[in-house]
Formats: sequence, structure tokens, C-alpha cells
Amino acid sequence: MAQSNPPFMSGVPELLLLRLLNDREMYGYELVRSIREVTSEAISLGEGVIYPVLHSLERNGSLKSRRKPVGGRTRVYYSVTRKGRERLEKLQNDWQRIQTGITSALESPGNA
Repeated sequence: MAQSNPPFMSGVPELLLLRLLNDREMYGYELVRSIREVTSEAISLGEGVIYPVLHSLERNGSLKSRRKPVGGRTRVYYSVTRKGRERLEKLQNDWQRIQTGITSALESPGNA
């Protein structure tokens, strides 16, 4: 059975949330579904992972939220701020650098 959240996933929820919210505002469960969808179900993060990251990003000014009535209930929608877009750019650059290094190591194991 595959491990749902391996240790090397640290930082990935933040990157995925900022990337998805950079396109449009979304609410928590919508983000959970979207992460599964955009990663072809390779990554599945539950609400217990998503909401603490959303709250942390909001506290540090990377996200803003607004309450919106939908079908007789209220949903909290999140969107990226300027600070969040800057954070996303940094995380994407870091991820590309790490991805390049890992790919290099995997393709040339004899050089390690």
C-alpha cells in the first residue's frame, strides 16, 4: 500500500495550494478535490492537512479569505495576495532546482 504523505512531501501542500489559488479563489474541500485531480491522484491531501496550511498562509499574508453564502450555508473562499504570488514564485523556483537535481541523480546513479 502506498504511503499517503511520505516525509519528503514537506512544503508540497503549500506549493500546490498557492499554485491552484493563483488561478482562482476556491474553498477548502474544492482544493482537496483539485489537488487530487491536477496530480492525477498521485497526491491526496485531506482537509486535516489543507486547512492548517490555508490558515498559516492567511496569517502570514500570502492568502486572504472571504465568506460567501452558498446553498444556505457559508463557505470560506481563499485567494492569493501579492505576497502569496511572490512566495509561489520562490517555491516554484526551489522545486524546479530540486527536481532537476533529483532527476540528475536518478538518471546517473553510478556518479553518486
